[in-house]
Amino acid sequence: MGKKKEDPEILAIKLEVATELGLLDKIEQCGWGALSSAESGKIGGLLARRLKSG
Repeated sequence: MGKKKEDPEILAIKLEVATELGLLDKIEQCGWGALSSAESGKIGGLLARRLKSG
């Protein structure tokens, strides 16, 4: 299975949310796969909220 291309606009918002949660350093050092399910869920929840309101 190949990785799907992520929309650059969504990726920018995702990185912004990760920064606000203090997770950007962890993502830059270890990748998205290093996040716990709780951390990923927080990012996903806030991302969905912003996309819905935006």
